Amino acid sequence: MSSADLGGQPYIWLTTIGRRSRLPRTVELWFALEGRTVYFLAGGGERADWVRNAADDPHVTVRLGSNEYPGLMRRPAPGSPEDTNARRWIAAKYQGWHEGLPLSSWAARSLCLAVDLPARDFLAPPS
Repeated sequence: MSSADLGGQPYIWLTTIGRRSRLPRTVELWFALEGRTVYFLAGGGERADWVRNAADDPHVTVRLGSNEYPGLMRRPAPGSPEDTNARRWIAAKYQGWHEGLPLSSWAARSLCLAVDLPARDFLAPPS
């Protein structure tokens, strides 16, 4: 599957380690894929359990299509070009946003997070 096909998937599954239970916790999320980076918006902000789990242990796994990839969760600098672009990509994918329109309050105010996927594991060339 190409990166365009993977990025076009409707959902991604993010697995974090529970901060209290230490057990894997998986959530289905909206996302945008740009290169090897997966972007998310957390409407619940830092109160969302998956965000709190990743803050405690940033080692996460994402399942995209039929493959799983390890990565580290991070927060793009608020207001940075990366943060702004991620919000636009997700809003375009799920809310029909395009240049000239304002972002929805969800896209503008949610907590932006990213997972960088390792090059060696991600999108190996087709055989």
